[in-house]
Amino acid sequence: MSLLRPNAKTPFHIDFDWWKQNERDWHIFLRTLLCQEHQEAFADFEEGEQIDWIDPQTAEVKPVDGVQHALISHCALLPEFVGERTAIVEAVFRTFLANGNHPMSAEDLGKRLGRSPDVILKTIAGPRVYRGLRPILNQAPNPPAVG
Repeated sequence: MSLLRPNAKTPFHIDFDWWKQNERDWHIFLRTLLCQEHQEAFADFEEGEQIDWIDPQTAEVKPVDGVQHALISHCALLPEFVGERTAIVEAVFRTFLANGNHPMSAEDLGKRLGRSPDVILKTIAGPRVYRGLRPILNQAPNPPAVG
C-alpha cells in the first residue's frame, strides 16, 4: 500500500482480489446479500461459476462471476438493500455494490448515505481493511473490474 494517506476526496472501491485472498467464504457472504429471487436462481450454481455478460457500451461478451453480477446488476438496486439503520461498513459496502463498484470518495459516500464523510473516511481508511473496502491511491483511467 502507498505511503499516501487517503483523504475525503480519495476514491475507494471494493477490492475483490482482497476478498479472494483474505476471506475464504467471500462467495458465501455475497450469496447472503442476494434477493430471494436470485438466492433461488443461484441455489445450484457452483462457487465462482462464470456467466456471459454483454457490455452495454461496447457489446463485448465477457465472462463474469454470476453471483457477483446478479448482486450488482439487480439485488443491490432494490430499495431495501441499504437502510437508514444499516451499520456504516455494511452501508458503504452495499453502496459500492449498488453503484457497480465504481470508485467513490468519502464525500460521495457521505452525500449518498446521509452520513458524515469524516466518519466514513476514518472507518474505511484505517489500517484494518473492512470487507475489501480499499482506496485507489493511483487512480487508473478505467474503474476496477467487477468480475
